[in-house]
Amino acid sequence: MKNSELIARDLSVLWHPCTQMKDHEFLPLIPIRRAEGVWLEDFEGRRYIDAISSWWVNLFGHANPRINAAIREQLGELEHTILAGFSHEPVVALSERLVALTPKGLSRCFYADNGSSAVEIALKMSFHYWRNSGKSKKTKFISLENSYHGETLGALAVGNIPLYKETYGPLLMETITATSPDCFFREQGESWAEYSRRSFKSMKTLLDQHADDVCAVIIEPLVQCAGKMRMYDPVYLTLLREACDRHHVHLIADEIAVGFGRTGTLFACEHAGITPDFMCLSKGLTGGYLPLSVTLTTDAVYEAFYDDFERSTAFLHSHSYTGNPLGCRAALATLDIFEQEPVLENNLQLAKAMRDATARFEDHPHVAEVRQHGMILAIEMVENKPARLAYPWQERRGLRVYQYALEKGVLLRPLGDVIYLMPPYVITPEEIRTIAAIAYEGIDIATRQ
Repeated sequence: MKNSELIARDLSVLWHPCTQMKDHEFLPLIPIRRAEGVWLEDFEGRRYIDAISSWWVNLFGHANPRINAAIREQLGELEHTILAGFSHEPVVALSERLVALTPKGLSRCFYADNGSSAVEIALKMSFHYWRNSGKSKKTKFISLENSYHGETLGALAVGNIPLYKETYGPLLMETITATSPDCFFREQGESWAEYSRRSFKSMKTLLDQHADDVCAVIIEPLVQCAGKMRMYDPVYLTLLREACDRHHVHLIADEIAVGFGRTGTLFACEHAGITPDFMCLSKGLTGGYLPLSVTLTTDAVYEAFYDDFERSTAFLHSHSYTGNPLGCRAALATLDIFEQEPVLENNLQLAKAMRDATARFEDHPHVAEVRQHGMILAIEMVENKPARLAYPWQERRGLRVYQYALEKGVLLRPLGDVIYLMPPYVITPEEIRTIAAIAYEGIDIATRQ
């Protein structure tokens, strides 16, 4: 089959995610036939380095032999069963492993099949906890400017990126928004920690004013991924945990994108040594293989729902594929790799390779900043570097980088004018240098007047 044949079939029946479909009049789709390691291959044999882990999900490469084998074995035993009133070994084993690996105190696992659903569960659990605890006045949520937590209505409501949220405003609950600790806006000479600490004043004020009405604060620890990969210092998490405890407000950590080693530790909250009341995980949970998500919480939350049925305190939330055995086996195989191989240690070297390969970007006349947390690195293009003035969004400079990179065999998918690297952990330093070189050339071309 030729690429053009599948493209024609695709465009006659499909509506693609996060896409203005009219773009495909000039921007060809890339049909993928097979993949292995960091490489994607189309129907005509052209290969692309997957520099963004296929939307941040793939950890250990495509067609990973260990994960493949685990799914095959599970497929011969049990593909799926209802989890209400039933159970199975993979979901129990995965829950045991996650409780042992996540920050101390997270002791209960509730499963769904995508990140947005995990966030919805955390929001509903927090609200319902306070209701069961006799504090029904607590109905609000605080989130950060520039945050993103998913596309379902609850998750969208606690996000704060107008591009995704504005259209659906009439459908969404009202939330409270705190200033982001986004260190892109720090003063010259100001450290990340200093700026993040200074930014916390906004959150402190809101909690002082609204704590009696607030169920929870929800954050993406350290990196606001869909918000142009903007980053902040762990001190913010420390201050936030203390403030939430002081005001009796839950803390929800959305680690859907930053969990499983992306920031350098297994979970981003570890950088601050904190335990949230809820932790949402997905994406890398199955190594990028199958849709699965989990919301972890504490015994204190669990016990607020544990009562006689007649008291109507149960959490009556469900998904058909909750705790799917195939997804759980893929997740267990992923955790086995973390346990049996020096993944985080190797990632330190890969992160250094990313940093070294992009060091020269700092001197580019149209790069305002190169920022990094572990295996996430972002390069921000601007029209005016001294003033940090962005290009008009309508010019779509990032799209030019995307197009150039595809021509050269690299999948980059910029967030606006922010080019980022979030590769699978099986990438080599040489492949990282290839990506960086092509990104630099693409930025040169995209920033020509």
